[in-house]
Amino acid sequence: MPTGPDPVASDHAAGDRPTTAGRLPLHRRLLPVIALLLLAPWAAECSWGGFAIDDFLPVLIFLGPMYGGAAILIRETTRHLGAGWPTIVLLAAAFGVLQAGLVDQSLFNSDFLDDTQYADTRAAAEATLVPGLEFSLRQAFDYVGNHIVLTICAPIVLIESFLGSDRRLRPWLGRSGLAVVTVLYLLGSLLIFASDGGRKNFLASPLQLTFAAMVVLALVTTALLPHWRRPGRTTGGAWRAAEQREPRRSRRAPHPLWVGLLIVLVHLGTDLTPGWAGVAIALGLAAAVGGLVAHWSSGVNWGQRHLLAAGSASVVSAAAFAYLVPPYSPASPAAALAGDIAVTVITVALVGGAWWRLGRASPAVHVVAS
Repeated sequence: MPTGPDPVASDHAAGDRPTTAGRLPLHRRLLPVIALLLLAPWAAECSWGGFAIDDFLPVLIFLGPMYGGAAILIRETTRHLGAGWPTIVLLAAAFGVLQAGLVDQSLFNSDFLDDTQYADTRAAAEATLVPGLEFSLRQAFDYVGNHIVLTICAPIVLIESFLGSDRRLRPWLGRSGLAVVTVLYLLGSLLIFASDGGRKNFLASPLQLTFAAMVVLALVTTALLPHWRRPGRTTGGAWRAAEQREPRRSRRAPHPLWVGLLIVLVHLGTDLTPGWAGVAIALGLAAAVGGLVAHWSSGVNWGQRHLLAAGSASVVSAAAFAYLVPPYSPASPAAALAGDIAVTVITVALVGGAWWRLGRASPAVHVVAS
């Protein structure tokens, strides 16, 4: 959900100077961190029906350090730099390539899904193999795209929407906390890389690994460019005086509903046809919607409601399709249905709670830095 130049929250426009993350009580900083740590793996693997209900807890335990750790590090890095959603999206894309290309290496392993109920997707994947590098562009779009939207962006939007505007754009952790999360993420990634069920004893070629590493490096470098940082902030999340900020543009963003409908359109349009034509349609549609959202985000009334509409649409779309797809591993019809119903209940609770909390936290204008 890339967005453009950003105004700041209305309460800060009044000249408030919020405290830094280090001055907040420990429990206030840790609660959203723990929530994001758990929500990221659930959204990535369970929200679309990938696991039956009895596998939810193992997913959170084994994948939480890697997925949740990545989401926390991306969010905290962005907020400490005073950057916005373009940085989050680019770092999320870097994580998607890192995960699929270097950690579990599913991007290059044509046998990766053969022991799951998605083995029949192999033929469609091989129809879009990139010569020389031997990876499916169709799978690359799906793997990386799902990590951008479901693993990183939607969980961050949902958790931040539960917070008041005085904390939504602040870092939650200091250096010690970031060090702990970094170690947690590295250990979680090492576990997946070394386990039989993670990398599945496959090792990509040196050329493939080099290619993935270069893409990750390029995405991270682009994400950290000063261009994405807001002029009203400095490293560490400090705020300058309100009068030093750039004037807002006069164009108004559309109603948040239109943002949500566009995200649903991307979900529906990514699988219209197989082969290279389908990949071209998916990439073109994603680029067009991303560009339009970026254009809208420079409007004076662009705010957290628009971001939450995009995040809600992503999670709700995934939950709706959970009833149509099988879990990775065979499960009884009762367990699979129970998992799908649980996904619906959790999604409704998360999305509904986020909208309710956002309305209570900032009843007036939800203009946020993006």
